[in-house]
Amino acid sequence: MSSLGWIVAASLAGGVCSVCAAAFALVLRAAWIPTLVSFAIGALLGAAFLEVIPHAFENGEPHTVALSILGGILVFFLLEKLLLWRHSHDEHEMANDHGHGHGLDHGRSGALIVVGDTIHNFLDGILIAAAFLQSTQLGIITALAIVAHEIPQEVGDFLILLHSGYSKTKAFLLNLLSSCATLVGGVLGYYTLQVVEGWTPILLGIVAASMIYVAVADLIPGLHRRPELRATLSQILLIGLGIGCIALTRGLLGGLH
Repeated sequence: MSSLGWIVAASLAGGVCSVCAAAFALVLRAAWIPTLVSFAIGALLGAAFLEVIPHAFENGEPHTVALSILGGILVFFLLEKLLLWRHSHDEHEMANDHGHGHGLDHGRSGALIVVGDTIHNFLDGILIAAAFLQSTQLGIITALAIVAHEIPQEVGDFLILLHSGYSKTKAFLLNLLSSCATLVGGVLGYYTLQVVEGWTPILLGIVAASMIYVAVADLIPGLHRRPELRATLSQILLIGLGIGCIALTRGLLGGLH
């Protein structure tokens, strides 16, 4: 299969998983979410440190790659700050308009989630393209890690849409529309990155930065809400399982070459 074929297949698979995650949210027990999150953390960290970063250093100047990882983490921090600021600003306006900040927000939080998720999915598509243009093995592992963290994220986003007053049907359609951005980003990335091929190691550094940032800044803090020993051991085991799955996938794909 060509690189473009792999990119399209991986992007479509990510979109299908996003929609399935939304459907899963309707029957999901709250107790299952930490399990999904813990596994996603392991998959993200495993993909970043076992596959993406080594490939970036092999194909680029080490200091440039290291700088792209550091810069990527700072950029994702600033982007998240902007989204949080905008979200709190909207909530403050709602409180002033209606005298309170509780209950349905007439779709404002939902709209913010859809916009943010669409941009996120578009960037995921570009990152998937950058990985597949480097090698099929790297692309598959990167796509698996992205899908792993998309599942708990999409579950949360779908529930926010319902809370914001959207019907289940409309929430599903918005989720589906947002997931299409991954395919758009993937195809655009395929044609663009071939022209600027020298940027691939830098983009791989940004791929690694996104995985590390999402795992460490967004997902891990949620696990600290359950500090008891049993929960901690379960989290460590599931994180290890996520890392192990990436290592196993890497070994299987490497054996096929």
